[in-house]
Amino acid sequence: MKILFTVGGSQAAVFGVAPLAAAARSAGHEILLAADEPLMAAAQSLALPALCITPDRMRYGQDAMTATDRIDALLELTRQWTPDVVVGGLSHVPRVLAARLKVPFVRHIWYIAPMARRDRTAIAELQPQLQRLGLAELPEPDLFVDLCPPALRPPGAPAAQPMRWVPRVSQRRTEPWMYTRPEGGRKRVLITAGTRNLMLDTPGSSLRRLVDSLTATGAEVLIAALPEAAERYGAELGGVRIGWIPLDVVAPTCDLAVHHGGATTAMTLIHAGVPQLIVPDNGYGKAVAEAVSGYGAAVMVDRNRPGDGQDPDEVTATACREILTDPAYAERTRTLAAHSAALPTPDEVLRGIEALAAR
Repeated sequence: MKILFTVGGSQAAVFGVAPLAAAARSAGHEILLAADEPLMAAAQSLALPALCITPDRMRYGQDAMTATDRIDALLELTRQWTPDVVVGGLSHVPRVLAARLKVPFVRHIWYIAPMARRDRTAIAELQPQLQRLGLAELPEPDLFVDLCPPALRPPGAPAAQPMRWVPRVSQRRTEPWMYTRPEGGRKRVLITAGTRNLMLDTPGSSLRRLVDSLTATGAEVLIAALPEAAERYGAELGGVRIGWIPLDVVAPTCDLAVHHGGATTAMTLIHAGVPQLIVPDNGYGKAVAEAVSGYGAAVMVDRNRPGDGQDPDEVTATACREILTDPAYAERTRTLAAHSAALPTPDEVLRGIEALAAR
């Protein structure tokens, strides 16, 4: 069987689809990953056979702006390599492709933020593409695979096939400090902005104050960041380790993680049973923060609305200290991790996809 996986947006989309793609490849199926140029390095770091279809990054909600180029590129690909199944994510362009090819379509996403309204808008905007390709309508996905634990799904979320989260990130040479806990029972706190540097744009104030507040409690602080951020800011942050840290390796050694609300970050931390302090930098991150904090496994700090007369930096520092001293957060996170670990594996979900192709 040939399975075409398609991704766009951020590296998180590559990391999210990698376990299912790897399971398909290990089962003997042929796979290809169609991606934007900015995502090619991430795909290659995970040893996925990837093909660039557009030079620019696709963003959710902008299907109509790039649909013609993306569909034409995918059609050209499938003239040379015809898939039996198409797997897509947030974008509905792969769904159009599957309808044109008359093959099953699998939607594979992390459904933690309500998106029905945006989906309807995106589908409506693709009507010119359907007409161009001679399609009367856009069929519903044949299978909806959701990586979000059921307890975190928003009200009204569509029925889906749940799948266990399996961490996948770009790796680097592993060192003992990454997979061992600090000596003497010292707490460890990880700060990260995922593959973006937004949290590190102004390290001289907020980040420095947070680091100082955490180290004052005796905690060891790690900062996971892109290499250019480490080179730029490392000297300003004293003896703190900063650089590309494989999150899946270091997460089990942490007592707290402070981050922006990215899907890969949040789920990898949940998988490892690590409580979170989430400072969202956009609407999606806020939805993640609200869901995880609503379960009791995190605290959300909205720096745009810290409260009357409150210093956002002090609010963040206080919340970190609360999580580190109150065992309830760790207990709730471990419960959520156990629920997630009980969900079907990528291998089990693959069997359902194989059944679709066999119809």
